[in-house]
Amino acid sequence: MYRWTDIKSEVYNATNTDMSMVNQIKQAFEKHFSPAPIMVKSPGRVNLIGEHTDYNNGFVLPSAIDKYVYFAVKPNGLDEYRFLAYDLNSRFSTSSRRIEPCDKPWANYLLGVIAQMAGHGKNIPGFDCVFGGNIPMGAGLSSSAAIECGLAYALNHLYNFGYSQLELALLSQKAEHEYAGVQCGIMDQFAVLFSRSDHVIKLDCQSLDHEHYKLDMSHLSIVLVNTGVKHSLASSEYNRRRMECQKGVDILKRESDGIRSLRDVSMDLIVKNRHKFDETILKRCTYVLEENERVIAACDCLANGDFNAFGQLMYQSHYGLRDKYQVSCAELDRLVELTEPMDGVLGARMMGGGFGGCTINLVENNHLDNFKQLITNEYKTPDSSNPEIYTCTLGGGTRLA
Repeated sequence: MYRWTDIKSEVYNATNTDMSMVNQIKQAFEKHFSPAPIMVKSPGRVNLIGEHTDYNNGFVLPSAIDKYVYFAVKPNGLDEYRFLAYDLNSRFSTSSRRIEPCDKPWANYLLGVIAQMAGHGKNIPGFDCVFGGNIPMGAGLSSSAAIECGLAYALNHLYNFGYSQLELALLSQKAEHEYAGVQCGIMDQFAVLFSRSDHVIKLDCQSLDHEHYKLDMSHLSIVLVNTGVKHSLASSEYNRRRMECQKGVDILKRESDGIRSLRDVSMDLIVKNRHKFDETILKRCTYVLEENERVIAACDCLANGDFNAFGQLMYQSHYGLRDKYQVSCAELDRLVELTEPMDGVLGARMMGGGFGGCTINLVENNHLDNFKQLITNEYKTPDSSNPEIYTCTLGGGTRLA
């Protein structure tokens, strides 16, 4: 997998602050296409707790962060969609009269959004688009949702389609299902569009009811550590977990009415019918129910300002992902284990689909330098380099730049 910051195009400069990135993308657009595009910024996201629960209609606790994909978009008067992936220096164009998946993975996220809108009867005239940014790819920060939601937001604004935020999230999710082959839940797209600065979102992925919790980070930092192990959510393991959970639901449907997902299942029902599950399915279903309870408990911790208890729930989440859901890897486990004896680290866990990517860590600010030094001293990536460490600020959702 690549990162948006791996390849610099002609107008790239050494800084990647917000206005710098906006200007770089705008300049690239005007160099390759025409003046005065609209500008949109679409964030990556973290998820403090509630992993692999969204597609099981469970609870999650995400927020957007201050890393973005930036878009420049403008109608071109042609029967053609023309794209430039700025950081990859890669181009793609296609007729606006026929939309179908292509052999460029990055382009399929964009084409999927267009296909969804066209499927709703929207007329989408030809346009030009340049996009790029500073979200690390393959790190579990949902760069794919940022791309989908960014283009969806831009087209909705440009052509006055009148989609609500929720409709944009749902069509972006469906775009990922149908054009990227990933049966993701709604969390990523919802967080990318609905987040507020300095807040996390408790999202009920069944009803889509949500509540924003203000997070007082005056003495704490959210720190991501990249294992350097690249993962693909389209891998067989991710989609297999979804099928395994569905197999558990199918078993329990025969035992109780009204069950459509693991959200409708109690632990008592699983225990009562555990002899009907093989060991793997039992582990998967048990993890999901326990993780939902952890999200609810974590929100209580936030309401009470109890960050120590919140951090312990993060560790418990990781152990469940490692032992029951089995989506961790040796590198993720090593990074979490390194934090356990550290002063000032309240919690840590793997984040994202698993099998690589990042850990998310809750660190007291006065121990931040020590945390970074110890991690750098004790962990090396598979190519023997120091891990990338990012300190994140919780930010707002997709918007005009």
